[in-house]
Amino acid sequence: MNINLTLLGQAISFAIFVAFCMKFVWPPLIGAISERQRKIADGLNAAEKAKADLADAQSQVKQEIDVAKAQAAQIIEQANRRAAQVVEDARVQATTEGERIRQQAQEAVDQDINAAREQLRQQVAVLAVEGAEKILAQQVDAAAHDAMLKQLAAKL
Repeated sequence: MNINLTLLGQAISFAIFVAFCMKFVWPPLIGAISERQRKIADGLNAAEKAKADLADAQSQVKQEIDVAKAQAAQIIEQANRRAAQVVEDARVQATTEGERIRQQAQEAVDQDINAAREQLRQQVAVLAVEGAEKILAQQVDAAAHDAMLKQLAAKL
């Protein structure tokens, strides 16, 4: 056995093995590696896109929160204005009602005063008639007449 011949056989076997691997083993391995690289690249791209979408969503949420805060502030301001308006309306209504009650009381007092005046007039008329009757019933005497008028004035 010659070492050169063995070496030559081994070199030929190795070359056939390398050719076989290049023809049948490497293409599926390279295809799998390429597919894996493509999937990793797609995953990285999807992650970057998701990251960008998350940033967009966060900025949109921040904008919506700002809009909601502005709307809430506007609603609170409207509620405060409405409360102030209700208080003012109640004050005006209370003032109007108070004035109406005061007018009614004034009218009642005026009616009572008029009734008292009328009653007083009636009493004065009755007393005048009584005094006139007494004067006419007695003799016409100036001193008696003055005394009777003083008595009449005392009754009033």
